[in-house]
Amino acid sequence: MKFFDGCNTQEEVKARYRKLAMEHHPDKGGSEEVMKEINKEYEFICAKIIKGENLNQEETEERVKDNEMYREILEKLMALEGIVIELVGLWVWVTGNTYPLRKTLKEIGLSFAPLKKAWYYRAEYLKALRSSNMTLDEIRAKHGSETVKSTYKAKKALHK
Repeated sequence: MKFFDGCNTQEEVKARYRKLAMEHHPDKGGSEEVMKEINKEYEFICAKIIKGENLNQEETEERVKDNEMYREILEKLMALEGIVIELVGLWVWVTGNTYPLRKTLKEIGLSFAPLKKAWYYRAEYLKALRSSNMTLDEIRAKHGSETVKSTYKAKKALHK
């Protein structure tokens, strides 16, 4: 385990995966072989952590599926231009120039939050946690936020 040494929780693994994907994803100039190795280790460490959570078989299968979906969604989103990908708690939020990409975002598995004017993804096991009437800024303040990709802001600044 050279990529995920020291990761003991799902949150730590996901945070490390995001950073590694930004460095090594082929769309970012990285190596396809290294990204495959990262993905393989990601799946292994996720399974190892899930096994230690004492979940029943159905819960374990659901968590494994959610982790795989999370990885796939991040990879697909990182290939899109003009968007800001942000991780707020365990949710993925997408803002920026999303209107032309709305069909693609929906196909990837994201939903639109009209009051927040943003797209989001949450794992299946989190669907019981309904979004509140809080603004996206209030959600960021409560759960913390990490921007994965901010090409939209960079392009917007260049056009000013």
